[in-house]
Amino acid sequence: MSRGKFITIEGAEGVGKTTSIAFIEDYFKKAGYDIVLTREPGGTPMAESIRELLLDARQTSMADDTELLLMFAARAQHLREKIVPALQADRWVVCDRFTDATYAYQGGGRGIDKDRIAILEDWVQGELRPDMTLVLDLPVAEGLKRAGQRSAPDRFEQEKQQFFERVRAVYLERARATPQRYRIIDASGTINEVQSRIKTVLDELTA
Repeated sequence: MSRGKFITIEGAEGVGKTTSIAFIEDYFKKAGYDIVLTREPGGTPMAESIRELLLDARQTSMADDTELLLMFAARAQHLREKIVPALQADRWVVCDRFTDATYAYQGGGRGIDKDRIAILEDWVQGELRPDMTLVLDLPVAEGLKRAGQRSAPDRFEQEKQQFFERVRAVYLERARATPQRYRIIDASGTINEVQSRIKTVLDELTA
């Protein structure tokens, strides 16, 4: 059975995901694709409630395993209620972060064994994986500087630079290990320069 494409956008803090996703949405709409724009954690009412809990800076005692399981609880609901039905309806799904973020943040950042994450990935997702993942990449110091100019930091944004160095390292490691699915996008430079790099990938995807 045919299904729509599943595209995920990844990256650490301050890489410009919001601006880039708006560009991607506009690109697909102009090209005539029926797309669903969503995010993780979140995407459904229940998953958004879990997101609020995960990002709440007051939750200073949350155990790493609790964080991991909440991520996958939100993902399970998101998949069942939104992502899978959209793909089955032959729509294209563009998702702001997905399971690569769990490997990066909970695996790299928190130090949870990747094999434990893989067990949950297989359980919750089955064989479903993104068709294409764009990893927006930027030196951590620059990303944190950009992020610091936004609103008050959430529970993750309060982490130290070393945490985000580990996050970035896992993103790049996963992207380089499976180049057929990942595209690393240099997120430095002007908005136009970054969008030009993204457009090259989108042209490839829709060719």
